[in-house]
Amino acid sequence: MSGKTVSGAILLLVIGNALALVSDVFIKLLEPGAPVFQFAFLRCALTLLFLLPLWKQINQRKLFEGARTHILRAHIHLGGILCMVVALGALPLATANAVFYAAPVLVMVLSVLVFREQLTVLSVVAVICGFLGILVILRPLAFNWGAIAALGSAMALAINALMVRKLPAQQSTVHKLFLTYLMVLPATAVLMLLEGAEWDSSILISAIGSSLFILGYNVTVLLAYQQVDANQVTSAEYTGLIWAVAIGWIWFGEAPDVWFMLGSLMIVVPLILIGLQHHRNTKAASHYIADSEYHSASS
Repeated sequence: MSGKTVSGAILLLVIGNALALVSDVFIKLLEPGAPVFQFAFLRCALTLLFLLPLWKQINQRKLFEGARTHILRAHIHLGGILCMVVALGALPLATANAVFYAAPVLVMVLSVLVFREQLTVLSVVAVICGFLGILVILRPLAFNWGAIAALGSAMALAINALMVRKLPAQQSTVHKLFLTYLMVLPATAVLMLLEGAEWDSSILISAIGSSLFILGYNVTVLLAYQQVDANQVTSAEYTGLIWAVAIGWIWFGEAPDVWFMLGSLMIVVPLILIGLQHHRNTKAASHYIADSEYHSASS
């Protein structure tokens, strides 16, 4: 299963998002009051360890190319991890993940502010519906630190997604991941020491599980998008919300309410429509090019 067909790529993304949810479950299983910085350090260190067998995919001659951008992205990523731990500890699994899916909406907003990109009418609708969907899910009466942390994690994901454009184009995904976790390790070590918490073996188990499954997600995404255009399969990413509802309901007894379902639809449906529109536009453009080449060859 290499993702060389559209159906294969979609299956990879469905599996990958399930793996990402298992990673979230390991975080959610942390005991209340567990040392967050100790967990962050262990997860980063273990991820580096798991990446070592893929060392050949790293350009050793240009190991630190784009270092400034990598350093900034790495520490934003650290902030996202810390926010994610807080959010998953305070919110139901599905609710936290629904807010995490605000990241693509935030990417659109930031792309306008930073890169002066133009939004289509459907993109504007997606932005408005996305923010309203977040409000419907969280509701002002239920707004707390967990909700703020979930929004912080979504913002970190969005900023990091935009900053990929500033990274060297020839760097592999493994190279980028390796530098992210390598450059954030000193900060997590200092924060862990300042935290001063006693060693907790249960955190080690959670960190191993979380880092392994999130790496599995990254590998499936890499395989899926390597052979197939992103606009053809990206909507499969939103199956993660289905996994979140199912696992939250079965494992944690977190039954979704009407507000959650409505808010999730407001976030996800416009994004899926954008993906379908992009797919149609790309398909129409390819047909136009093929027809032009045919007529040129005939004349």
